[in-house]
Amino acid sequence: MDEKKWLADEFEANRAHLRAAAYRMLGSRSEAEDAVQEAWLRLSRTDTTGVGNLGGWLTTVVARICLDMLRTRKTRREEPLEAPVHGGIADPANDPEREAAFADSVGLALLVVLQTLAPAERVAFVLHDMFDLPFDEIAPIIGRSSGATRQLASRARRRVQGVDEAPDVDFGRKRTIAEAFLTASRNGDLEGLLAVLAPDVVFRPDATAARFGTIGETRGAAHVAEAFKGRAQAAEIAIVDGELGFVVQIKGQLRVVVALTIADGRIAAIDAIADPDHLERLDYSILRD
Repeated sequence: MDEKKWLADEFEANRAHLRAAAYRMLGSRSEAEDAVQEAWLRLSRTDTTGVGNLGGWLTTVVARICLDMLRTRKTRREEPLEAPVHGGIADPANDPEREAAFADSVGLALLVVLQTLAPAERVAFVLHDMFDLPFDEIAPIIGRSSGATRQLASRARRRVQGVDEAPDVDFGRKRTIAEAFLTASRNGDLEGLLAVLAPDVVFRPDATAARFGTIGETRGAAHVAEAFKGRAQAAEIAIVDGELGFVVQIKGQLRVVVALTIADGRIAAIDAIADPDHLERLDYSILRD
């Protein structure tokens, strides 16, 4: 069979699934169609010889497109919300039972709640809770560690279920830990850093951040504490894609974002992002009292 014909057939076989995933992430039928069409364009330009699971590859591509669209929408402060018209998402003639279940699961109330989530939270929740993708596969899509991705999906799940009290209390504890880390780092307080770091903490900078700081991936509390001792002088605490972290701005320009994964009262992972293209897509807000 001609390769282009085979790719087109495979894409059509996955179209309903991709459209449903995009709609749940975006809440807009027109934007979902745009995301799926963009996925087809990328597929047609890509050598898929080494792709073992084309459906999984397409889901990943659509998710990344949707994440970019959500982050752009956040920047423009635009939140399109369309009442579900489920016949436009899946064909009930093909599978009426599945269509009925889809209508129940993607009701207007759920879309309203999803609109309140940060872009990375929304993508993590939809891909894991609705499409059963493992966190290890979702993490590269949103540019976070598996642990951070799990936390994003967990918080999103609680908000979707209407359980906000516990996360607020938890957020307060996490902010205290993050502020303690920042203070200890600025003061060169090694013991203070060790007090808030998990024994097996890992620091992961992207390639640009590694060049800025001349520090590559580092594991273990002692090594990470040493790496951060005396640093973070210009850092400010912030919410980064729904999680606590820090941002570093130079002359008003965002240069580095540091995302923290906090679990069991300690910092378990630190991800530093400095790639300009990635920074442009991040949703963040500086916390100032």
